[in-house]
Amino acid sequence: MNKNDYNPTVSGAVIQPAIAMLETQSVAAGIEMTDAILWESDIELLFATHVQPGKYVVLFTGSIDSLRSALRRGTEVARGDLVDQLLIPQVDPRVCDALKRRDEPAGAAGSELDAVGVIETTTVSSCIQAADIALKEAQVELLELRIANGLGGKSYVSMTGEVSDVRSSVQAGARSAESAARLARHVVIAKPHPDLTAHL
Repeated sequence: MNKNDYNPTVSGAVIQPAIAMLETQSVAAGIEMTDAILWESDIELLFATHVQPGKYVVLFTGSIDSLRSALRRGTEVARGDLVDQLLIPQVDPRVCDALKRRDEPAGAAGSELDAVGVIETTTVSSCIQAADIALKEAQVELLELRIANGLGGKSYVSMTGEVSDVRSSVQAGARSAESAARLARHVVIAKPHPDLTAHL
């Protein structure tokens, strides 16, 4: 795999119920910020890496107090280079599973789907947040969570299920991204063409 195509992964790490992320527009600022939060709080890095287009993201876990302390310190150090951040006290396990899969979506090839929903955001953090909210909103199956690389810095989450569930989930996740001014686009497709499912 080309180094520039690298996607963050949580390979081998044990995911705790709470996660936090900081995202900077500068790689150098992101590395400096990551060092600072490691000195500041008792946290475990899940990944810390550059993503397109020259941004830096760090995902970490620990106690809620430790995460909040790290977020405060990271914000101070990153200053104007901070793009986005998140704190999820109890993350849906499927979000973590999707991050582990890297470039390997859950897949729907050969399946006849009732509906497909997609939420597209302008930052990594807002997409992970939207995915977590969407998966908790209704009974849907996560298809893919793709972050930043190969997308010009944008990210998206796709899901499937019954039309009403997909619509409810997409609306909930999209509202979260929209409230932070991070929503690029969202869509629900009822009864998608069978040929489309092979490419989801």
